[in-house]
Amino acid sequence: MSGGEGLLAHLAGGASEVARCWRVTRADGVQYGFTDHDRALAFEGTVFKADSGLSAAALSQTTGLSVDNTEAVGALSDASIREADILAGRFDGAVVEAWLVNWSAPENRALQFKGSFGELERQGGAFQVELRGLAEPMNRPEGRVYQRPCSAVLGDAACRFDLTVSGYAHEGAVSAVADGRVLIFEGLDEFVPRWFERGRMVVLSGAAEGLVGVIKNDRFSDGVRRVELWEELRAEIAAGDLVRLEAGCDKRMETCRLKFANILNFQGFPDIPGEDWVMAYPGRGSAPSDGESLR
Repeated sequence: MSGGEGLLAHLAGGASEVARCWRVTRADGVQYGFTDHDRALAFEGTVFKADSGLSAAALSQTTGLSVDNTEAVGALSDASIREADILAGRFDGAVVEAWLVNWSAPENRALQFKGSFGELERQGGAFQVELRGLAEPMNRPEGRVYQRPCSAVLGDAACRFDLTVSGYAHEGAVSAVADGRVLIFEGLDEFVPRWFERGRMVVLSGAAEGLVGVIKNDRFSDGVRRVELWEELRAEIAAGDLVRLEAGCDKRMETCRLKFANILNFQGFPDIPGEDWVMAYPGRGSAPSDGESLR
């Protein structure tokens, strides 16, 4: 008998030995387990802690492709979900799974909901988060945009460029930090100025470990490299923290060919006509657009 069938058989007997369990998996792989039972439960390699302060509203589920959303509320604590991690964005988009479980036999359970964290609010030592169902991505527009710049993200499946190739990334300690978003490195002169501009900065250690920033400016002068982020990270970067700087791409065909030698995977349309060409009309003295003379 499968777990779901076992749970149905248990419910059919009129007993009430059931509890709800939630598992939250962050983008960095860290997992949390919660249950409303009075003792911890364990299954699928996760321990679901009791009295952890997480509960969910009644699930609203429908047939078809409509979006099923619900909400969860909980208490902020160092033992479970910390406010510092929420502020740092570590729970953004986290995957959520909710089960109805026979607490006397956890192998008899049924998955009731699977989705992700949406908007999250904090107040008075507690948090409230919107849970978005699996149909939520259908609310987002999809499809390809025909444009001159490349539409791929450097290193993704469409770009196919390997950022682990020597010369396209640097891992090292930050010498100093100014204004929360300007990272200063002593030396680091093996890369030409602006090499990392429009690239990524990944924090490898410290309070901001795992967070990612987008590089706005990359300047080198007088033996000092200054890397400025577009915005300050939601956790502090301190001198001595290890970071990874990745080369930036401005999406132009020339950059793809000369900087990355990756022109075969360029995802833009450099020869697409612009708005001026669309609005143009033939006339005496106009430059021919197809090689023929105008008469």
